[in-house]
Order: sequence, then C-alpha cells, then structure tokens
Amino acid sequence: MKPLARYAALNEYVELCRSLGIDPVGLLRASGLDPAGLSLQDRWVPAAAIAELLEHSSVATNCADFGLRLAERRRFANLGPLSLVVREEPDVRSALTVMSRHEDLYNEALHTRLTEQNGLATIRLTLDIGQPGGTRQSVELAVGVLHGLLAGFIGAPWQPVEVRFTHPAPPDLRAHHRVFGPQVTFEQDFNGILTYTSDLDAPNAMADPQLRAYTQRLLDPVHPVRPATTADRVRELIELLLPTGRCSVEQVARSLGIDRRTVHRRLAAEGETFSSLLDSTRAELARHMVANPRRSLTETAELLGFSAPGNFSRWFRKQHGCSPAQWRRTRASTEVT
Repeated sequence: MKPLARYAALNEYVELCRSLGIDPVGLLRASGLDPAGLSLQDRWVPAAAIAELLEHSSVATNCADFGLRLAERRRFANLGPLSLVVREEPDVRSALTVMSRHEDLYNEALHTRLTEQNGLATIRLTLDIGQPGGTRQSVELAVGVLHGLLAGFIGAPWQPVEVRFTHPAPPDLRAHHRVFGPQVTFEQDFNGILTYTSDLDAPNAMADPQLRAYTQRLLDPVHPVRPATTADRVRELIELLLPTGRCSVEQVARSLGIDRRTVHRRLAAEGETFSSLLDSTRAELARHMVANPRRSLTETAELLGFSAPGNFSRWFRKQHGCSPAQWRRTRASTEVT
C-alpha cells in the first residue's frame, strides 16, 4: 500500500501561503486534502497527496524554494510524540538513531540512513511516495527539517560540511545559503547532509538526563497510535475523501496503491467491509457535525457526500432514530441543562 504521512508535515503551510499572497484552501482541495484536517496534526493521509500539494504550491507562488521556506517555519514538536523521546537522548548520534528507527511514526515515505567513514558522517534521506510524481519540494522540506534538528541538537555555531540534492539548482540560491550555509550542491547522487563524526558525539544541547528514563517508556504506547491495518487506513481515507465527493472504494484503492478487489479481500480478512466502514465513519462524523450549531445541515450533508439534504436526513434517521434537526435540539438542551 502507498505510504502515509501525518498532517503535521504541513504545519505552517497556510501561514506560508498567505504570506506569499495565495489562498491555500483551493490548493489543498485540488490535491484531495481536507483543509480542516490541518488542525488534526496526527491524522494520516497519503504522502503522495502532500508531495503533490507542495509541488503545486511552488508553481502557484512562483517559489522554487517553497519546501525550504516551509522547513524554516518547522518546530521540533512537529515530530509528534516522538519529539519528547528524541530531545532527551544524550548525544546527537543517539538522537538520530532513535529518529531513524521510529521514523514511521511521523512519515512512512521518509527513510534516513546514517553511515560513518574517515571522520565524516553521511545522513542520506530517501523519499518514496509510492507513485510517480515530483518530490523536489518534499525533499527540500525534509532536508531542511533535518538540518534544523541537527542545529538544535548540536547548538550554534554548527554548520554541515555539505548539503546535497539530486535535483538541479534553483535560479535563486539565497534561501538555500541562508538555511544551510554556502556548501550546498545539486545534481548529486543522493539527498542529505554531510557532517563530521565528532559532531555526532556532541552532547544533545536540548537534553535533560533526568527525563530520559521517563521518555524512553513513551515509545511502547506510541506505536499502536499509528494506523497499522487496512481497515485503519481505509477509515482515514474515507474521512479524507467524504468532503471531496469522491469517496468510493475505487478512489480508496487508488490512494492505497492497490486494486478494488484487494481492498475488499484485505478488509474481509479483518472482518470488515468497505460499506460497513463507510457507514460507521460517516455516522461518527455526522454526530459531531450535526451537534455543531454553526454548521448548517445542508453544508453537513455536502461534507458527508450526500447529493441532497433529504437523502442525508433519511439516512440519519435510519442510523439514529431521529432527524438531524431533532438530534441537534436534543444535544443543545442536554448541554444547557
């Protein structure tokens, strides 16, 4: 199946777009992403959709360095729960090892490999989004974020020996030199960062030794949070696709990089069907949306993929035994009392 990434990968995306004079909502929807999902940092979406969005955003803003600009706005906390563990590792090598070992907790498409030889450490980043498509902006975002993390670990005035990219140089290198320093090269054989092995031995400037024993215990409960089954991934995609009006098993299969029959077969092996997941996910979303008085029932029907409000009302009554309006009134009176 195609790899997933967390919405946290787009942290500060809206702010960057608006600072460059474009509306991000249309770009998000064109890539099949839900603008409201940006507030759910730990929600998983296809990594290919994020890569596509960043490429389109680069063109729309006429910024060849869009991904790098986004990296400059990134915070350490965007690693999610893993950030609590990594920041307490005693040295840079240990922090990188933990990040590499558990990188699937924040991005299934991103892979990091550290090698050391003759006093030089090479950190290679590869990005596999599971389908053909541009990844220049995603790669620059990933390398920029890695550089920022290393700078935070090692402290000022660290600079890498070299930063390498496989793609050609942009027309303007000012952003790259501002972020990485002067040693940036393009059209190389890998994407990544070279630094001295002695830098990896440097004490992690962010670490508090007294907290490490506690944060290490966080790794055990973290793993179950990530969607691991076909049903989990299908449910996430249903939530993503419902507001676009393109929620079908065929579309879900394309997003997962498999065919429709394979989706049905894998769900059956887990005791689920696409229809049951669609109904249960839609019902859960409907309860939350209908309870919100600021959203009209017509808008709710559209967001849940119904062609007409009447169809939504009939479906809702069948699911919950009352009309959406009655449900909303009941919830409102309950909250008042």
